[in-house]
Amino acid sequence: MTDLEIAKGVTLQPIQNIAEKFGVDPESIEMYGKYKAKLPLQAIDKAKAEQSNLILVSAISPTPAGEGKTTMSIGLTEGLNRLGKKTTVVLREPSLGPVFGIKGGATGGGHSQVLPMEDINLHFTGDFAAIEKAHNLLSAVIDNNIQSKTRSLRLDPRTIGWKRVMDMNDRSLRHIIVGLGGTTSGIPRETGFDITAASEIMAILCLAEDLNDLKKRLGNIFVGYTFDKEPIYAKDLKAEGAMTALLKDAIKPNLVQTIEGNPAIIHGGPFANIAQGTNSVIATRMGMSHSDYTVTEAGFGFDLGAEKFFDIKCQSAGLKPKAVVLTATIRALKYHGGADLKSLTEPNVDALKKGLPNLEKHLENIAKFNVVPVIAINRFVTDTDEEIEVIQELAQSKGVRVALAEVWAKGGEGAEALAQHIIEVVESGTSNFTPLYNWESSVMDKIATIATEIYGAEHVDYTSKAKAHLRKIANLGLDHLPVCIAKTQKSLSDNPKLLGRPKDFIITVREIEIAVGAGFLVPITGDIMRMPGLPATPSSEGIDVNDDGEITGLF
Repeated sequence: MTDLEIAKGVTLQPIQNIAEKFGVDPESIEMYGKYKAKLPLQAIDKAKAEQSNLILVSAISPTPAGEGKTTMSIGLTEGLNRLGKKTTVVLREPSLGPVFGIKGGATGGGHSQVLPMEDINLHFTGDFAAIEKAHNLLSAVIDNNIQSKTRSLRLDPRTIGWKRVMDMNDRSLRHIIVGLGGTTSGIPRETGFDITAASEIMAILCLAEDLNDLKKRLGNIFVGYTFDKEPIYAKDLKAEGAMTALLKDAIKPNLVQTIEGNPAIIHGGPFANIAQGTNSVIATRMGMSHSDYTVTEAGFGFDLGAEKFFDIKCQSAGLKPKAVVLTATIRALKYHGGADLKSLTEPNVDALKKGLPNLEKHLENIAKFNVVPVIAINRFVTDTDEEIEVIQELAQSKGVRVALAEVWAKGGEGAEALAQHIIEVVESGTSNFTPLYNWESSVMDKIATIATEIYGAEHVDYTSKAKAHLRKIANLGLDHLPVCIAKTQKSLSDNPKLLGRPKDFIITVREIEIAVGAGFLVPITGDIMRMPGLPATPSSEGIDVNDDGEITGLF
């Protein structure tokens, strides 16, 4: 059966029942139909949240199809609830780019899903649309101010880094010229589009503490310089109030349910290769306010989403995770051991063993944060017992807990062993979360620390453009901000072709974007793009809707 067929076979509970089970008055939620709702910010209790146990689900370096972190997060949540621990899963919202591109949706799979999956994977509650509109409002205000003869701030168009965004993969919009058509159509200048998930407003929404903090952060968005070299921020354009108005509902977390009828919160959707890759602080705190355990995930491998989760989100919000689930698949390890993508379903113990160094490196990286890892083997039907034993033997030799997790096939039942490991780790109190670096270190030191210790690079090179950006950052007094490195997810390095555990490589920073509102800097490495493109055969070709309005081909 497909994910969609399995989902359609589930009888959903009214969202009021899920809210009551979660611990929120059903009368206080804002319903979006029968099975989706917005949760009130007043339901967050920081004191209670501090007593909850936060569990992060991460992964080894993935194959292009991903290794099932969302599926694992949902399955673990079901397993913990089965063992008597009140648990909520907190996830990111899917972007339409991957839904219609190569990866598909982000609601889990098989018997480990959040529902209603069609709604969540498409427009959901309109959060992405609100973020897109707020971002593009500022874009319009900027160009309007440049055009103005009476209220101009004398913005130098050459210094403006703020682009436009849309929630779709469209490579043709990466570099564009606006303002063509004569003086009534604006001032011509070069700009472009990023995908909505890479918008600074997405990052701001996911790091904001409340509505007031959201407005303040929006006002702090760096726009560019005047012709007199004076910095201009969104608050100088008086844009933050209207932008906040567009986001007044989007800031509220979304409540849905798992296949087994447990609460699930889905909010925010930054990618981990081009942004911070984790759901909102508000959503995480909401889950922690009403649960013994809160399970969340961070995008792509541990080197990307998890590093940013720890060094940016946890430091910003004062969160202290108690354990890390490192999702590993046989297919990904064989891929990193040199096996061809087309042959990953075939037994190949030799390739598997050659790929183990990738797993070992991620385990070493988790240890740098003083958090206890548990390896979760996300089992596929093509995995052999001999291949599974190879990972189990490695874990035993390293003294690391490992569990076989059959969450796609069995849901929570397939995650009970993993859940028991997590309970034992939490109750042992052996994790003592420590960030990798101090925010007060220099920008270059922060980048070097991540590149050498997490990626395994020999050193970091900077292009002349990146060096100029470092000088600009220093002049603006922004050296104290953490760094959110944009890097390929396909490799520990910035070269997607270097699989496994590459060594003696150089990370090249080609430019650094300033995200003052979000509260971090974005060093961009390699050929990473903040507006992805569609593959040769996009997933959209297989999606359809019948005469009864039923969607097919969504996964």
